[in-house]
Amino acid sequence: MKKHLLPLILFCLAGICSQAQTTIKTDPAIKQMVDEVSDKNIEAIVRKLVSFKTRNTLSDTTSTTEGIGAARNWIKAEMEKYAAASGGRMKVEFDSFTMPAGGRVDKPTVLKNVLAILKGTDPTDNRIYVVSGHYDSRVTDVMNANAVEPGAVDDASGTAVSMELCRVMATRSFPATIIFMSVPGEEQGLNGSAHIAKRAKDEHWNVDAMLNNDIVGNTHGMENDLKDNTHVRVFSEGIPSIDLPTRDDGKALLGGQGPRAAASASEQLTKADSANLRRTIAAINAMITNGGENDNPSRQLARYIKETCERYVDQLDVKLIYRRDRFLRGGDQTSFQLNGFTAVRFTEMNEDFTHQHQDLRTENGVVYGDLPEFADYQYIQKVARMNLSVLANLASAPPSPQNVGVSTSDLTNKTTLKWETPKTGKKPVGYYILMRETISPYWEKKFFVTDTTATLNYSKDNYFFAVQSVDADGHESLPIFPKPMGR
Repeated sequence: MKKHLLPLILFCLAGICSQAQTTIKTDPAIKQMVDEVSDKNIEAIVRKLVSFKTRNTLSDTTSTTEGIGAARNWIKAEMEKYAAASGGRMKVEFDSFTMPAGGRVDKPTVLKNVLAILKGTDPTDNRIYVVSGHYDSRVTDVMNANAVEPGAVDDASGTAVSMELCRVMATRSFPATIIFMSVPGEEQGLNGSAHIAKRAKDEHWNVDAMLNNDIVGNTHGMENDLKDNTHVRVFSEGIPSIDLPTRDDGKALLGGQGPRAAASASEQLTKADSANLRRTIAAINAMITNGGENDNPSRQLARYIKETCERYVDQLDVKLIYRRDRFLRGGDQTSFQLNGFTAVRFTEMNEDFTHQHQDLRTENGVVYGDLPEFADYQYIQKVARMNLSVLANLASAPPSPQNVGVSTSDLTNKTTLKWETPKTGKKPVGYYILMRETISPYWEKKFFVTDTTATLNYSKDNYFFAVQSVDADGHESLPIFPKPMGR
């Protein structure tokens, strides 16, 4: 266990805390699944996807051997093979829709997300966990649909993660539902993920977390000659996203025009847009008041990923990046964030831009293009194992506690936290209260309690807290940051 994660765990019963060492459990069944993730299978998937020559979103859909149509049919067929081992619990389907012409789509185009849905075994647990990569590819000109566009790292690597996890986890069962997904249209504007995220919102899916794997196969940064196969970045947003409305000219209604212009613009908003705006303003005000700038759900998921991964995966250090995505760039996790879901992005530590979004060519002895020989398959294996450890623990854990609050009824240097038992899913055997100093990015201590209230001899002025559910096997839910509450 990394020393910065949990140097000391405090054990508490009935709200009375005393120092005592305890051990965070590692589930042998999850470790077995982690070990089953195969770099050879991952390499075979990447090379097969490259063999379709192009997977550009606008490429051919009729050929059985080339183009995005052949690629998506193959992905679905492979996932159906995996599903055959699930005893009927997994179903594979296309989520199809027509993208109208506009922007980076030059004609109406049928797009198909591929979903392998492993249904949870607990009928009272409606949580859903999503792992995804995008299967489309591109070269220098994103509108060039007919070039050779291998897309080995961007993003056959992410698709291979989702598919390999589907293969390994299909034979197991979990209380909550897991969706293994691969989407098109990412390079044209996050089209596939935007469609499925909106569907999830409209159909009231309870997506507890979405993991997006995009560009997770390279370990050598050519420009700076950095070689790194032991780190992976997890991007998590700070202020929660909303889908801001736009004017007819496409510019944001609320884009930097000052409070008077914003007030005028708000009169043009729909009822739903106004509700979104009010929620965002309330969330920002709460952050200002409570100091929770780094404690929204996506940041909590990122911390959970780091702690869980480093229990199960050797030689992989998760780096928390406090951004929604790379500088001025985006990915499919954003589609889920804009629809109100908790989501993060995984990306290799040092991207190689000679092998990303490039026409195939050789200049001055440098080979350009996203070719499979430049991918590190043992590194992708570690990233896949990270994803699996997180998904398996979350889907096995009780749901998070509800209505978590910190008491503000008295002026005191102690901290009283209260919460409610989750109303669906299996019941926790107890809860962890997490604590860290305000300047720390990681949770530093854990207090185990069996009640739904606890008073700690630590000041809420000087520390941040959260509460998570835990079962008898040590599976932990996502932490919930407390809100101010009265008695």
